[in-house]
Amino acid sequence: MLTITVNGMHCQNCSNSVKEAMVKAGAANVVVDLDKKCVTWDGNVTKEQAKDIIDGQGFDAVL
Repeated sequence: MLTITVNGMHCQNCSNSVKEAMVKAGAANVVVDLDKKCVTWDGNVTKEQAKDIIDGQGFDAVL
């Protein structure tokens, strides 16, 4: 499993938009933890790709 820190997520809608974008890109078992400000996933999505995906949703992913 891979994990990336994400700043700017505040609510369930934030979580849903990140999760949907990651799944659409091919990530599996995506878990968004609002309290820890992170996203964890399996699959063929690299951390760099995840950063681009999450940043594209209007959040700030940190490698």
